[in-house]
Parts: sequence; structure tokens; C-alpha cells
Amino acid sequence: MTVEQDWTPQKRDFLQSTGHVLAMGGPGSGKTHVALVKARDEIRSAKLLSGQRILFLSFARPTVARVLEKAKELITADDLRLLDVNTYHGFAWSVLRSHGYLLSNGKPLQLLPPPEGSARLAHFAKEQHHQEKLRLFHEEGLLHFDLFAQLTAELLRRSRRLAGIYTATYPILVVDEFQDTNADEWAMVRELGRGCRIIALADPDQRIYEFRGADPQRLKEFVDQFDPLPVEFEGENHRSAGTDIATYGSDLLTGKNKGAVYANVSVVEYGVYYGRGPHFHAKAQLIQAIKRLRKEPAWSIAVLVPSKAFMLQVSDYLSAESDGMPNLRHEVAMDAESPALAANVIATLMEGGPSELLAARLLSALHTHIRGRSGTKRPAQAELDMADAIDQYLVSGKIRGKNRQALISECARLAALRQDVVFTGHPEEDWLTARGLLATSAVGQLSRVAADAKYLRLLHKGSNLRASLSELWRSQGQYVGAIEAVRGALLQEHFTAAAKEWRGVHLMTIHKAKGKEFDEVLIYEGRYAGRIVPANADTSRQSQALLALRVAVTRAMKRATILTPSGDRSIFL
Repeated sequence: MTVEQDWTPQKRDFLQSTGHVLAMGGPGSGKTHVALVKARDEIRSAKLLSGQRILFLSFARPTVARVLEKAKELITADDLRLLDVNTYHGFAWSVLRSHGYLLSNGKPLQLLPPPEGSARLAHFAKEQHHQEKLRLFHEEGLLHFDLFAQLTAELLRRSRRLAGIYTATYPILVVDEFQDTNADEWAMVRELGRGCRIIALADPDQRIYEFRGADPQRLKEFVDQFDPLPVEFEGENHRSAGTDIATYGSDLLTGKNKGAVYANVSVVEYGVYYGRGPHFHAKAQLIQAIKRLRKEPAWSIAVLVPSKAFMLQVSDYLSAESDGMPNLRHEVAMDAESPALAANVIATLMEGGPSELLAARLLSALHTHIRGRSGTKRPAQAELDMADAIDQYLVSGKIRGKNRQALISECARLAALRQDVVFTGHPEEDWLTARGLLATSAVGQLSRVAADAKYLRLLHKGSNLRASLSELWRSQGQYVGAIEAVRGALLQEHFTAAAKEWRGVHLMTIHKAKGKEFDEVLIYEGRYAGRIVPANADTSRQSQALLALRVAVTRAMKRATILTPSGDRSIFL
């Protein structure tokens, strides 16, 4: 840990600042560390009034967990009570939960989580989504998560008294990953900044969220609005100290990495290995990494890939015993929509009920799964037509078409089979039993539910969902209430900032890795699909891909390996 005598002049300036600050630095430069020391010093200065606290906002829950862990090393338990660490999303919800009714004509608010929101938006073109979310809020009191920052900014702008309450409570606001704020998040921060000091932490070269509204002009907008003290933290590397990982990340941006040799970053070209699976080389590299680390008590490896579809292909290969290699246990960082909506179908089976009623409830849950499983991507028209047919059947009892009739008959068959199922009272076993019923179906919409549910990670020991299902069984000997238990667990999972132990092997897209740290990182791009830079990428997309690759490499603390196809090596390597 850096001691105060070792502070650079820039960090001393930062610690002594009394107004708005813009602190910039690359991965591992110590921005978070020194910001927490700044918060500690402000708390110990006794300048905070009774009831006042310092607010620290970041994007990802894993980042929040890491900040809390670091804060516990630097700040005493008593002082830590005066530091609130949250996500932008979580803070906005805390405001809306108390005051959102002021914007909804007094209607009580009901959360519309992204999986359910995707189902509600399925029939709308993407450019119509935002307007429909606003309609759902104003007319039905349904609050989509994507509106949190926008509505919070609107509340604070329209009520200076309310804004004053929050800025009086939080006279100092630390905003992490500021370069990735979209227009709504920036508007929320800007409204708070009218009455409090903002300490913005940023790395312009980690701006990889342009697809969700991050703007290259954001830092300039902050400077123009608040005239902050500019501070740059350079030449330091705390995350991967003693390695050349950060150097490689910087060299990527200039092209200096090409042809250079690094001790802790390697580029491995792979060829076609006839008779082997398509991801043989990635699995072999992963096994080597596990062998290097397995003697350590809490090792972690991330396999980072460019796209979601490619990630699922890789996951299937890692999970199988093939090509003379064992299956490798790993966690997959899936988007919430498909597994969450699949979980609702499984919970419906677990709840049970008379066959005819259960068949109808299964169809209703399946209707939502079909419409929402693709997230923000519009479902195929055939799937939308199937969902519409289910909707009409539930109202009229009539349906046409062989495939549609087969789906209705299959739900009736599963509902009848459920009558003979004897659960054990062990939630994980019973969950797998219910999922297994769906997996046996020859109807694609039902077997797909079982496939999607494989990526749900809410039944581990100590989880909220497991505890809720166990309590249902203890109190009534059955799982009536499982649907609500699933919904509650998913909401808690979305909001919680509880620390996650990133141990073992984790497979995710490059963008999902932001804010996380692992002992080793394996970055894998495919030969045809799953390319770091798609063949038709324009200059803007190439630039974003380069920044994303830098983020991916610098997630590693000890070693990074980039696996690229021979004969079609990535243009950045």
C-alpha cells in the first residue's frame, strides 16, 4: 500500500483540493485508492456536519464491491459509516423510490425490470423503445430501469428544494468511470454538482460504452460547466505492479505493441487442427493457465470474447468432455433477459397447481419468455407471431396451425406430468427436476427455456433465491410463491453491491469485464465469428474495439494471453 510520503506531486494536489476536481489516469494508476484517501481525510477533518456523508458512485456492482473492500483497508469502521458507495443506478433508484411519485401524477411506482421490459417492448421498433418506456411510466406507473437517471435528473432539476436536500446530505460526490456516463447520467451528476463538490475520476482511453451513450466530449463538458482542478496520475501501476501489462495496454493505443516482446503479455496464433473441435486451442490455453495458478488459494481466470453468441459457443465446448480434455467448470456472464424469463417458467412448474390451470400459467410465462428473451433485440417475426397466437388462445381458447397446436398440447402434457412429480424440499435438486421436464420437450420454445436457464446463477449456497425457496418448502411443504421468489431474487441481484468472489474460471464478453480484476486473462477471438474487429467495421467501430481490447488486457494482474487465428491475425496485433 502506498504511504503518504510516496505520494506524487499530482496526488498531493488532488488530496489538498477544495473544489471540483477532474482526476485522470490509466488502469491501475491509483485513482480509486487516492480518492478513498481523499474521502477519509475529508471525514477526519470534521468538516462534515451532522447527517452529512460522502457519496461515491461507480457503474458496475463488481467495481462497487472492490471499492468497499479497498475502503475497509483505508478507513476505520466508524468513518466508513460516513461514506456511501453505490452504483449510479442504485443511487438513482433511492431517489425515485422516495420521490418518483412526483413525476407520475401520484401513481405508486412499480419496477419493470429489463427482462419484463423487453417482453413489453418486443413489438416496437428500437427507435420507439424510449418513448414507450416513458408512456409506461406516465400512464401505467411502470418504471423501466433505463429511465432511472433521466427521471432523477428531471426531479432534481424541477425541485431545487429536493436537490438541496440531497446536496446538503452529500456535500462531496465522487464519480468513478466518468468518461462512460451517458447524457442522462451526466445530467443527474450536473444537477447534483450545482450544490456539491464533484470529484470525477476518468480514463479517456477506457471509454468503451459509446453504444450506450458515452460521449468523447463528456470531459470537456464537465470542464466547461464546473472548471475543475485538472490532475493527471501518470506512470504508476498498482493493479499489475511488477509486470508490463499496463505498458502493453498503452502501447496498443499507439501500435508500438506490434512486433515487440512482453514478459507478461503473449499473443498466440492458432491454426486449424483437423479432427478437433473449433475451440480446441482456447481450451488448451485455459488448461495451461489453470495449471499455472491452481496451487494458489484463490485464483481467478477470465476468458474474454468479443460477442455474446460466440461466448455461448465457447461455453458449450468448455462444458463438454471432448478432444481428450475434461469439461471445465466456469461461470458465464449472461445478460439477464433470457435466463431470468426462463426462471419464471421453471418457477411456474415448481408452483404447480391443477393441470388445466397450470397449463395456462405455463403458456402465459412462455409468452413472456418468447417476447423478451432477446433483450433489446427485436424477436424474429415467427416468434412474435407465436407469442400473439398464445395471447389469443389464452383469451379465446382457439388456435390454428400445427406448430402452435403442438405447443399448446405440450404445455398440457408437461402440466399433467407435473402432477406426478415428488419434490425433495432441496431447492437446487427440485429446480433441476423442473428444468429437466422442459429439457425433454421436442417443442423448441420449451426446450429453449431449459437451455436459457442453464446460465442462471442464483441457486448457490447462501443465495437469496435458495433461501426463499427453502422457506416456502419449510412453511408449506410445496413451492407456492416460487414465481414471486424468483422475481424478488432477480431484483435483489440487480441492485445488490455485495462483494462477489471472482474465483475460478469466468467467461464473459470483453465489455462485461470492465471494472473487474483477474489473476490471468485469456482474450480469444474466433476465426470467422467472434472477431475483435468485424470485417466490415468502420473507423469509429475500430477505434472502440481498440479501446475495448486495452480494457480487456489490463483486467489481468499477472498475465494476459491473446489468442488470434493464424493467417487472419487481428489488425491490432
